[in-house]
This record gives sequence, C-alpha cells and structure tokens, in this order.
Amino acid sequence: MHLSRIKQPQRPSRLVGDAAAIGSRTLLISEQLCESVDLRAGERVLDVPCASGSAALAAARRFCQAVAVDVPEMLERARRRADAEGLEVAFLEGEAEDLPFPDGSFEVVLSAGDAMATPGQVGAVGELLRVGRPGGRIGIVAWVPDGYVGELFAAIGRQLPAPAGPEAPIPWGTHERLRELFGPEVAIIAPRRSFLWRFPSAEHQVEYFSSFHDPTVDALQALEPDAPRP
Repeated sequence: MHLSRIKQPQRPSRLVGDAAAIGSRTLLISEQLCESVDLRAGERVLDVPCASGSAALAAARRFCQAVAVDVPEMLERARRRADAEGLEVAFLEGEAEDLPFPDGSFEVVLSAGDAMATPGQVGAVGELLRVGRPGGRIGIVAWVPDGYVGELFAAIGRQLPAPAGPEAPIPWGTHERLRELFGPEVAIIAPRRSFLWRFPSAEHQVEYFSSFHDPTVDALQALEPDAPRP
C-alpha cells in the first residue's frame, strides 16, 4: 500500500493545497504503518516528512519518543493536532534530504507517503538510512502504480508535467524500485494492502479533491485555464 504527494518541480504541493484535509481521511494508513513496524513504547521514532503529523501522532499514542520533521506550514498543522489530543511530539523544521540529526539517532524511521515525493530520492533514502540505528526499522507507505491512486496520478500526469524516470514518486510502490533505492544490504518486506476511500459518491470525491488536493486542482486548471482556483 503506497501513498504519494506529488511535488511540482520547485513547489511542494502541500504548501498550496490543504494536505491536512486529505490526511484527515487517511489516518488508518499511519496506524497500520506503526503496527507493521511493531513500534514499542519508549522507542525513538522519526516521522519525515511528517505532513500533518499522522504517523508521529500514531507513534506518540504508543508511548514512543516521536519526532516530526517538515516545513513550518505543515509543522503548525501537526502541532495543533498533537495539542488537541494531548500527545507529546517534538517538531523540528527540516527536509528529508538533509536531516538535522546525528547518525543512528532513531530506532524507527517512518514516512507515511511523503518521502517518496522528495525532489532528491536517493539523497532522502541515504538520510533515512543514516539517522536510523543499525538493526533498526524503516517503515514507508507508498501507493502502488496499478492501484487507484496510481491511476489517479497517471491521469493527473497527462495534464501536468511531472517527475519522470528515477525521480518519479509512484515507482516507490514496486519492490524493484525499493531495492534500487535501499540497496542489497537492507531486508525489504513489502506487503500489499488495500485502503478504501469512503466518500459518499464519486462526485463528492471529485469535489473534495478539487478543493483540497493541489495536484488535482492544477490538473483541472490545465483543462480549464480560465477557471479560478478554489
């Protein structure tokens, strides 16, 4: 099961659309991610990029020492959620390609979909490996290319220029690409799971995404260039 946030070449989509509104509908993904890596109370856990903080908050619910890294706009969203739930999470500004931590700082490193859309994927993976302790775990969520979201992004890509080749985000949803990125020394377990979008109707989902999901907004704008942005 694999989640993606598409970045425009120099503009992260989460700064324009409302990624928190989309993330609020996919909380189960982060909960399943934490269960998949078998989090244990007291472990030091990094969530990067944290987006609206779902994985970091899920780790904090398990009494882990959760640290969340992202850009200021998303950290503010995540911080408000942590305050509302009374959860302890440390929030630090940073980028996946240049993490502000010493080597081996975390038993567990998580990314509920956002690492796969970083501009420099090889550098981001190198950082995930660097800050994780030897023998630790890295848990990543990414949408598979032949699933619903993979097909959605393929449709969006027909209207917008998108990263291609090795920097494209969707191939993270394949075992082959994960092996290329993480190398032969990392044991890779990549179970495929299903996530159901429970919108009232297809029309409602289109309306919701066209309001809050920036790549969808941009694709619709490309189809109707004179239409105002919501």
